[in-house]
Amino acid sequence: MSDPQPMIEATGLTKIYGNFVAIRDISFQVNRSEVVAFLGPNGAGKSTTMKILTGFLAPTSGSSKIAGVDVAQDRIHAARHLGYLPENGPLYPEMTPRELLQFMGEARGLGGQKLAASMQSVIDTCMLGSVLEKPIRKLSKGFRQRVGMAHVLLHEPDVLIMDEPTSGLDPNQIKQVRQTICKLGETKTILLSTHILQEVEAVADRVVMISEGRVVFVGTPEELRGQGGGDLDQAFYELTGAVNHVD
Repeated sequence: MSDPQPMIEATGLTKIYGNFVAIRDISFQVNRSEVVAFLGPNGAGKSTTMKILTGFLAPTSGSSKIAGVDVAQDRIHAARHLGYLPENGPLYPEMTPRELLQFMGEARGLGGQKLAASMQSVIDTCMLGSVLEKPIRKLSKGFRQRVGMAHVLLHEPDVLIMDEPTSGLDPNQIKQVRQTICKLGETKTILLSTHILQEVEAVADRVVMISEGRVVFVGTPEELRGQGGGDLDQAFYELTGAVNHVD
């Protein structure tokens, strides 16, 4: 069996703001066709790490690679392999989903039959057919999230990084977005941040957990459950130190 191919690599990532250490010595990798949940409590450093991986922030020290490309040395090349969906990612509310996809595709240099085929593919994948001509401002948050997914998929990236993709959604919307993530995970490498334990069980092959800016666990959901004696909630509390603060 061949060795797994790393598509996301974080090596010793540290980010310091003055006297505040946001993350320290974060190291992990996500292999081709894996869905990895990046788990941790609010404020643990998940978003900071993701912004460094995508090139939106520079680390104080350490390095990151996307599909083998060093992000700091060649961000444009790395970005060709990457689709990044930030939490509450910006959309143009007066545009329709069709107009937004057309605009974003042209901004990435797509056109003609290539753009038309890519648009149809992401419309089908993200189940947007019923809302294509409605202004984005009139869409539910669940549909807006799917529009966000669609436009980051247009250039057919190998790697997807998603920051809290189900945040603020109702249970039906969460189910639909998770189904989309599972479908994408059949052909893409995905890292998604969350603090929701049900997300881990629903979509993840492996888990990277951080607490107070440090990696505290890497393994499968089953191995994580074992850390808490068979209980994911207990494992989370123990690994993030929450049990130390219980009266």
